[in-house]
Amino acid sequence: MDPTLPTEHDDAALFDRLSAVRGALLSAIGQRIVGQHAVIEQLLTALFADGHCLFVGVPGLAKTLLVTTTARALGLASGRIQFTPDLMPADITGTEVLEEDRSTGRRVMRFLPGPIFTNLLLADEINRTPPRTQAALLEAMQERRVTAGGETRSLPSPFLVFATQNPIEQEGTYRLPEAQLDRFMFSVDVGYPSEAEEVEVVDRTSASPGAPIAPVLDRDTLVALQGLVRRLPRSEDVVKYAVRLARASRPGPGASAFVQKNVRWGAGPRASQFLFLGARVRAALNGHEVPHFDDVRAVAPAVLGHRVSLSFQAEAEGLGPQDVVRHLLESVRTA
Repeated sequence: MDPTLPTEHDDAALFDRLSAVRGALLSAIGQRIVGQHAVIEQLLTALFADGHCLFVGVPGLAKTLLVTTTARALGLASGRIQFTPDLMPADITGTEVLEEDRSTGRRVMRFLPGPIFTNLLLADEINRTPPRTQAALLEAMQERRVTAGGETRSLPSPFLVFATQNPIEQEGTYRLPEAQLDRFMFSVDVGYPSEAEEVEVVDRTSASPGAPIAPVLDRDTLVALQGLVRRLPRSEDVVKYAVRLARASRPGPGASAFVQKNVRWGAGPRASQFLFLGARVRAALNGHEVPHFDDVRAVAPAVLGHRVSLSFQAEAEGLGPQDVVRHLLESVRTA
């Protein structure tokens, strides 16, 4: 336990520490990652909200490097799974093996934990394995436990899945099941760097490697900060706004004509929860104890985009989920 960590009752001191921790993490990640400021902010929001995060982008945009750098900066136990078409569920959760005691000749079954038994799991190219294997993550992501060999085993705390995904259109990929997508708090689009950032990337990668990333956070501090954000004051108006945003994405009675035409089904109640929790964490990371409507709007694209299923007509017209999110942000009132 970090001896300088405030007690759970000293929330004011813990809140003050959050800003320093955010700055230290940004500095550590910046040693390896050029640009991608919005992506990093969303990663930190998911981290302190104790939520899983999916990073979507074409190969070569440093998605994997971002997650591995974050793992080192956190000082947590971390693991990596490279998802491939032949990956089996037991390769993720673990398996039982038959062992023989040489002294007695007795045979016993022993469970060998898989790489999922860690604090921060990097699921690399998660959409390159069939849905049956992807489903091995469902219980872990929601319940923080694994059932294998007829026994349920708890995962370490905290347990976070940071996954990378290449675009669905690329050869050799599988569509993630909707139930699994809904487990991710955020789906973050990772775009190309600017020209100046790309020049800096080339300069850095053609020079000698820098010093190793030193941990700036320990497990106890992270868990304490994750608990803090859930105890901060809440705004009833912001809660109601988050709920209205999620509900407005669902076609049916009361939905706008745009949603009725372009959406097959919208975001469920988990989206309402993540909209408010994300807003709460974003506000705290920026030094505000109470979230504002702007905080909800800032996290809405990452929360809602992967939870909206478009109609065939919308797809034919070239619309995307973020077009629906923009419509919701423009049309849903704050009060």
